[in-house]
Amino acid sequence: MKILLMLPLLLGTAVVFVPAANASTTAATAVEAPQIRVQIGRNRNRNRLNRRTRVVTRTRITRIGRYRYRETIRITYLPNGRTQTSVLSRVRLGRNW
Repeated sequence: MKILLMLPLLLGTAVVFVPAANASTTAATAVEAPQIRVQIGRNRNRNRLNRRTRVVTRTRITRIGRYRYRETIRITYLPNGRTQTSVLSRVRLGRNW
């Protein structure tokens, strides 16, 4: 007997509360502020700045045969990860005994 009385009460309360909950969610999304994008970790847009050619000029001391040379070289770092090395000048320093 109690089950027969409780069943209509449960169905009646579900009908009353379900539309109210549905209406409040649509109203809340319309008033809600715009979403803020939070990025955790490194800045992904910074990679675009690294995708250009970089040129560095350096000197090194090398030995060719019996002689030592100071070479001025230009190293070009390309965006695809490769490097190009070219010798700008070579000055003889002396003999290597």
